[in-house]
Amino acid sequence: MINRNLVENVLDEALSYGGDFAEIFLEDKITSNIKLVEGEIRDSLSGRDYGIGIRILNGTNSIYGYTNDSSEKELISLTRRLSLSLRGKRAVNSKSFIKNNRSEYNPVQIKFADVKKNYKIDLLKKAYHAAKNYDQVISQVTTTYMEEEQNIIIANSDGLWSDDIRRRTRFAVSSAASFNGEIQLGYYAPGASMGYEFYDKIDVVEVGREASRIAKVMIYADQAPSGRMPVVIENGFGGVLFHEACGHALEASFVSKGTSAFGDKLGKMVASPLVTAIDDGKIANGWGTTNIDDEGTPTRENILIENGILKSYLVDKLNGRRMGLDSTGSARRQSYRFPPTSRMNNTFIVPGESTREELIESIDRGLYAKKLGGGSVNPATGDFNFSVMESYLIENGRITTPVRGATLVGNGIEVLKLIDGVGNNLKLEQGMCGASSGSIPVNVGQPAIRVSDITVGGRKGGA
Repeated sequence: MINRNLVENVLDEALSYGGDFAEIFLEDKITSNIKLVEGEIRDSLSGRDYGIGIRILNGTNSIYGYTNDSSEKELISLTRRLSLSLRGKRAVNSKSFIKNNRSEYNPVQIKFADVKKNYKIDLLKKAYHAAKNYDQVISQVTTTYMEEEQNIIIANSDGLWSDDIRRRTRFAVSSAASFNGEIQLGYYAPGASMGYEFYDKIDVVEVGREASRIAKVMIYADQAPSGRMPVVIENGFGGVLFHEACGHALEASFVSKGTSAFGDKLGKMVASPLVTAIDDGKIANGWGTTNIDDEGTPTRENILIENGILKSYLVDKLNGRRMGLDSTGSARRQSYRFPPTSRMNNTFIVPGESTREELIESIDRGLYAKKLGGGSVNPATGDFNFSVMESYLIENGRITTPVRGATLVGNGIEVLKLIDGVGNNLKLEQGMCGASSGSIPVNVGQPAIRVSDITVGGRKGGA
């Protein structure tokens, strides 16, 4: 995709006027998205995105630029402008590239291009009919198919030359239930870093039915209570709470600037001894898995919290310089338009020994949060607010009435310390995470966990 001599010339230019490190990120990405609304094709878009990003570091300062023009004239011109703006001490480029040996964590059996479009549309129609016919209360269904193939090359002035091919696909169903003038939504969207064989591993009919099941349950649900109470958060997407309320605060992009609630806490107890949390960039075919990060560093398993003790941050090259730490293979970006920074890959709480029933049976009155929705968090303080997509009351040690409109409000560090039960049913689910380097695919996950005391927002009085 790019000539090595040209790369050498660009890196030389980058270090000629300012900077002690330079990096090139080349991307060639092909995407395809098909959306059906009420069984009819609403959108069918395919495209190719090609470009090159150039980053220059000088100590802990950095500058970044990108272009769609890969001609030598344009790349040298852009690089010279970037380098001059840093005005650092001239560095010397060895001009000797060593290809990075990497593992393959995302094997692909069936390439997307080898499958006809009508087969993909058939999947969407199957899911639509399953979702729409689930119950008469279902008023509208949207089904979406996504695939992408991203080819990248990363080269830098340390002599690194690395490349990767990343393939991902995701299948989403959104169902709306209507009753007495109200609408409730259900959503389910599995995905993976693999080829079209993914659709031999999931049942799109069941995906559709699950989205509609959630919508139906919630449209008939009573209003959730409010107040402080014990809450059991189910596995899978329940892990988004840790991802948002704690995971972001463990990224070096926040820690290095003093804007993280976990700053200066390495080696200290920050959670219940029952909690061990991991970010693993090399889970086979994981939605957030890559063979190398977006700086060319091999991805790895990073133990963030072990038995309640903070063990590690997620570190990229630039913030690692600021903190005096090596990269943890955690640099990510949406595309060549963004400079990389520290981000999560597949982040989850390690399973414990309790069953779901054991977590619930000791609660006289509380909330069972079966599936979380979106939320917001302040990484500097750890304060968060999350909606609950599907929830139920817990009464006398049993799950009883479905309730809607529940929110979980609290502080990430405080909640970590209030986890007094961890289940044995680990599950990962897929999401998109937005931050300074764009929107990236991530896995979130956990077994069921019990938080002894947390604020639940709802419309009824306290429990």
